[in-house]
Amino acid sequence: MKIKDLSKEKYLLPGTTACQGCPHALGLKTLGMALGDRFVLVVPAGCTTIIAGSRDKSAFKFPCLHVPFASAPAVATGLGSAFKKLGKNGIPVVWMGDGGSDIGFATLSGACVRKDDMIVIVSDNEAYMNTGIQTSGTTFWKAKTTTSPKGKKEEKKDLALIMLMHKADYVATASVGYLQDFIEKLKRASEIEGFRFIHLHSPCPPGWGFDSSETVEVARMAVKCGAWILWEFDGKFKISTQSKPYKDKKRRLPLADYLKRQRRFRHLSDEDIAEIERRIDEQWKIILALEKVFS
Repeated sequence: MKIKDLSKEKYLLPGTTACQGCPHALGLKTLGMALGDRFVLVVPAGCTTIIAGSRDKSAFKFPCLHVPFASAPAVATGLGSAFKKLGKNGIPVVWMGDGGSDIGFATLSGACVRKDDMIVIVSDNEAYMNTGIQTSGTTFWKAKTTTSPKGKKEEKKDLALIMLMHKADYVATASVGYLQDFIEKLKRASEIEGFRFIHLHSPCPPGWGFDSSETVEVARMAVKCGAWILWEFDGKFKISTQSKPYKDKKRRLPLADYLKRQRRFRHLSDEDIAEIERRIDEQWKIILALEKVFS
């Protein structure tokens, strides 16, 4: 895939209410570049609701359904069935945050188990950002939020592995730091029928506490330190090119460099960082085992 071959159409129009450096805006632009006008977006409540704007002044140049928090996959199920009944080729694409995936997990799980025809993208900024930076299921270990002022104590939920264990037709992780990889995965997902899931890592400048010019850099640091692993499964499990060097722990960026770049981790001790590193190593063991079993 070459950049010159991508659509030049602007599917996210200028002048949105997105924060400067917003990862969702990067992801939505990329979604349009990858799929063109072949999809209808289904959005539960969240930051993207605000970015879209009101009906007569929408920032989106593609059809969009705004739905209640917990119902996006269920609505997409009906939309996909309607497309088939009418002989249309549209792709229902659910775009939700990690908060939406928490509150809407029952419908997300049900759609996956039924293998309903849709692409689900969870643009994960690791907290309920739109309502004030509260902890979500995917909030990073020991990160400060307004509901975890001393750092999150609970486990970090791995949505992509959960969907893999649901036997989804296609599962991948992606990052706003590597948009060409995201585009390639969107294109592959669009060529498969059934339930397709992409977990998009989306660092949030105001929520995480870094400068708005650094979104892409912080996203890439997460991959380079091994904290966010890029992979995909389409019958075979493959670690993506961008993450392959970091299978070897010695080649990873020091984890402290990534954590100290963000205000939400400034309270961490050396012991905390060592504990997080141990958990990341455990995650890698799972990923490497899956690569071996499903290669």
